Amino acid sequence: MTAKEIRQAYLKFFESKQHHIVSSAPIVVKNDPTLMFTNAGMNQFKDIFLGEAAAKYPRVTDTQRCLRVSGKHNDLEEVGIDTYHHTMFEMLGNWSFGDYFKKEAIAWSWELLTEVYGIPKDKLYVSIFEGDEKEGLPRDTEAYDLWKQYVPEDRIILGNKKDNFWEMGDTGPCGPCSEIHVDCRPDDERAAVSGKELVNADHPQVIEIWNNVFMQFNRLKDGSLQTLPAQHVDTGMGFERLVRVLQNKASNYDTDVFQPLIQFISQKAGIAYGADEKTDIAMRVMADHIRAISFVIADGQLPANNKAGYVIRRILRRAVRYAYTFLDLKDPFLNQLVPVLAEQFKGVFDELSLQQDFVQKVVLEEEVSFLRTLATGIQRFESYTKKQAEFLMSENAIDLEKPFEDAWVYSILKDQMVISGEFAFELQDTYGFPIDLTELMAREQKWNVDMDEYHISLQKQKSRSRAATAVDTGDWITVHPDPETEFVGYDDLEIETKILKYRQVTAKGREQFQIVLQKTPFYGESGGQVGDTGRLEDHSRMFFVEITDTKKENGVIVHYTDTLPEDIDGLFWAVVDEDKRAQTNNNHSATHLLHAALKSVLGEHVNQKGSLVNPEYLRFDFSHFAKITDTELAAIEHIVNKKIRQNIPLKEQRQVPYAEALSSGVTALFGEKYGEVVRIITFDDNYSKELCGGTHVQATGQIGYFKILSESAVAAGVRRIEAITADAAEAYIINQDQEISQLKALLKGNKDITGAVTALIEENAKLKKEAEKAVIERSGNLKHEIVHHMKTISGINVIAVQVDLPNADAVKNLAFSVKDLVDNLFLVFTTLIDDKPGITVMLSENLVTEKGLNASNIVRELAKDIQGGGGGQPFYATAGGKNKDGLPKVLEKVTALIPVV
Repeated sequence: MTAKEIRQAYLKFFESKQHHIVSSAPIVVKNDPTLMFTNAGMNQFKDIFLGEAAAKYPRVTDTQRCLRVSGKHNDLEEVGIDTYHHTMFEMLGNWSFGDYFKKEAIAWSWELLTEVYGIPKDKLYVSIFEGDEKEGLPRDTEAYDLWKQYVPEDRIILGNKKDNFWEMGDTGPCGPCSEIHVDCRPDDERAAVSGKELVNADHPQVIEIWNNVFMQFNRLKDGSLQTLPAQHVDTGMGFERLVRVLQNKASNYDTDVFQPLIQFISQKAGIAYGADEKTDIAMRVMADHIRAISFVIADGQLPANNKAGYVIRRILRRAVRYAYTFLDLKDPFLNQLVPVLAEQFKGVFDELSLQQDFVQKVVLEEEVSFLRTLATGIQRFESYTKKQAEFLMSENAIDLEKPFEDAWVYSILKDQMVISGEFAFELQDTYGFPIDLTELMAREQKWNVDMDEYHISLQKQKSRSRAATAVDTGDWITVHPDPETEFVGYDDLEIETKILKYRQVTAKGREQFQIVLQKTPFYGESGGQVGDTGRLEDHSRMFFVEITDTKKENGVIVHYTDTLPEDIDGLFWAVVDEDKRAQTNNNHSATHLLHAALKSVLGEHVNQKGSLVNPEYLRFDFSHFAKITDTELAAIEHIVNKKIRQNIPLKEQRQVPYAEALSSGVTALFGEKYGEVVRIITFDDNYSKELCGGTHVQATGQIGYFKILSESAVAAGVRRIEAITADAAEAYIINQDQEISQLKALLKGNKDITGAVTALIEENAKLKKEAEKAVIERSGNLKHEIVHHMKTISGINVIAVQVDLPNADAVKNLAFSVKDLVDNLFLVFTTLIDDKPGITVMLSENLVTEKGLNASNIVRELAKDIQGGGGGQPFYATAGGKNKDGLPKVLEKVTALIPVV
């Protein structure tokens, strides 16, 4: 069976068991503060497991894209080294939400594996939870008794809490699990050693293939377990491992999931896969990592320097580093794998093939950038080791003319050849140079890296980062038990409601409360639109608490306050700040009009890649591969304002089946998770029609006016427009008009402002040239005066003097002019330009070659007296500083630097 056939067989099997097939959630998590990426199939159903939302279907099945590279589930360092760990992987899952439980889950998993896929029964082992006294959890005897119907008891393994109690994180849904393991070893090895002894022992051929998790508990902040409102089944089977087993391969990477990528790499690198373990690992790393990189970018997360963006940048750089180091691929190459991957996933995850060009360009830009970083890091590394080598030879009284690589020299210095861990950390933290590459280069030159010192530096940084982002979240305290909350903010900005639950949160020393209401008009931050603010008033309207922000968490709308109402059990009026909502509506609706205008002017390839909508302004990111011209920007702005003047009424359609919405030609965004039914926002059926959950104006005329403030690049193939509307746009125009009036006044009422300013610029340029000419003439005359300050010391002509010139170019010209007049020159100028002290050192070439003098070293030494630094060439160097009072001391110090004959 091919990988596609194996995936389809799984979904069809559970469809036959009355499971509804759902699509994969995006790999990038947007509304869960505890996760950056989907790391398990259950993530998109978390609110159902917690009882915070009702399940649309009691049974579902899917294949979910997952990413595990940080936190508790961190497999990154094993990826490519072994045969079965991956960054991005597919998790085949079947789910029961309060419907069937252990009996059906166990029976169906056995039926699928042995009867549909035909895996020999004697190759399978199962495990069940043995219990945990400290947690007060008994052995899962129910699962044990059920498994006895299918496998001999000696193939049922008792597993501890680590192996057989599944938890998504420190808090959240959890429960005992029953794993299925498969022994892929040859028959003779299986006969010699029982597979039972190798289960969960990290044997590469005895692997876990399926996990049946029986969700029964919710782990609270204090570590205690709370029974969930209903019992659920959460199963997950690693697709890549399953394919390996069914295709009788020794490694996941030998299957048709990875081989098209690996063979492409092999061909382009000119290195056969299987020829050498080091190059094989490099190919596996690249084949694995490009999957994670591509799907994360396709889901809307661009590489960046923090959070989720940093994680994907780190994965990309790891892949580039392996290609660079082991496959000698010095030019950008990783991006060429994107079309191969997109072709593989056509008909499965089409979002990649639909954005192939965009994803490839983003990867290419990141590669180009990191290859520059590699070059910089290598240069700094070599400079560091060279200086350290010179220092060690000097400290050990070894002739510096002797080659450092000499065996005799190495025998003396080998124990001292240690690269500072602080330097290795600086390379990584400041320059993005990976620590493993620093170690590799060190080994090649017989140096060692002080990894203890490196880890101390790393830990300090992590501690600083944790302290800056630490959030202490308390458990929810239920006031009125009700699993459902209702958002009414499309129709009402004020509603009578009650508090369902609340919790206390402390972040950066500030205490806040989070409140969930039974009904709420407050829009929770999502889809680029900021959350509403407002008030929660008691029923008498006498007392209130401010709602400072509103966010969505796992589908639940959470309201932020600094205090709690006194009567937490009572009825309240939830009142949205109407003015802020109206301004936000203006900006949000304007982004829809802008999106359509961009497609009209630039082309249908334009797709939204991110947005920010708040009361002050709008920001819209979109795919496009060139800077937008002023003419194009004017056309875009004109189209949007024309639509505003037409006062197009809002057409809102709620609860539209997703498939029906797509067939109607609606614009859907990549990386968003849409439900079975969606909301459509239309401004003119032939112009703007998008899936959207945000709030909008009732007619475009309310927007008033749309003004683009800026257009810029965000990343490869991504541009950004920032704009304002309504009151902000009016204020902007008034301000511009006032500035023009003031400018006219300065130009004495000249109506041709452009002509008048152009004339001033030309006149200024002319005067500047005349001033520069005067400075050059002055410095030319000054050189003869400077020579009169010359003293001869040990046969060297020394000039050390303060010069008064207006700019650095004039000082440089003077130095070179003096050099042309004087042989054996050792020249030092001190300067004070714009109240900033400076030093210039000029040496004749013969002093550099014959006397070993170096202007760079000299200027750095002199710069200490002005609290500065600098450098340059051996014969010419400059420095700047902060302490102008040190300039006289610089001139006094010069004589001491002249070599004595």
